Amino acid sequence: MQLPKEKMFDKSGHWIHLETFDDFDNGLSDLIDLWSSTSKKATKAFKESALAHFKEDLEAAVLKWIDNKAKSKKYASIGEELAEFEEVLTKGADVALEADNTTPAVPVAPVVSAKAKKKQ
Repeated sequence: MQLPKEKMFDKSGHWIHLETFDDFDNGLSDLIDLWSSTSKKATKAFKESALAHFKEDLEAAVLKWIDNKAKSKKYASIGEELAEFEEVLTKGADVALEADNTTPAVPVAPVVSAKAKKKQ
């Protein structure tokens, strides 16, 4: 399996910032593929870095479009999908923890959209 490195990081290893909704939509798929990869190149640090960068870019996009309801909804939907993915990662880490009694591979906090925060 080919790592989505070309799509997420440039040749020098710097994160390629996500800017459009399509960037985020495709980027989430790439991120999930990366976390599913068993390639030796897909190290824990590499995966965590991609996740952290994705979350930072998504947070910036949510803040940028907070006053635009249509775009806010679109970015909130990506945030919801990311939260579901992180939940799966957390559950997987909990299962691994129970299986081998080690610390989870990735401590993750769910992304909460601005809309969800207002409901709380």
